[in-house]
Amino acid sequence: MLIAPLHPDHHHAAIQLWHDAGLTRPWNDPAQDLRRAVAGAASTVLAGLEAETLVATAMVGHDGHRGWIYYLAVRVDARGLGHGRAIMQACEEWLAARHVPKLNVMVRDDNSTALGFYTSIGYTPNDVVVLSRRLG
Repeated sequence: MLIAPLHPDHHHAAIQLWHDAGLTRPWNDPAQDLRRAVAGAASTVLAGLEAETLVATAMVGHDGHRGWIYYLAVRVDARGLGHGRAIMQACEEWLAARHVPKLNVMVRDDNSTALGFYTSIGYTPNDVVVLSRRLG
């Protein structure tokens, strides 16, 4: 799998992958999220490609101290082949190249598959509560 910044030709496929993976929510517009990420100086969306076909994505960004991963997705028919690990490693390398010392991942507490994946690659739960507020 080749990993590179998501090309505009693959934007629609990325959004479809996020829908298929159950990562989207009615109150978030994934197209707007994608546009903000690729336009930002401190963020990007990485694509995992096999023969020009999008099989994995991860949105990665940082605030200077903490990196964050969103929209990590692997096509159902490509799971179990190491693509999730590979794209996470690419995100870690992207952040390390920018001297970001920590990486956080938010996972919904009912997503046992994702929790199992992240635990298997060395991520541990933190005793924190995430608070949010919608703006606008």
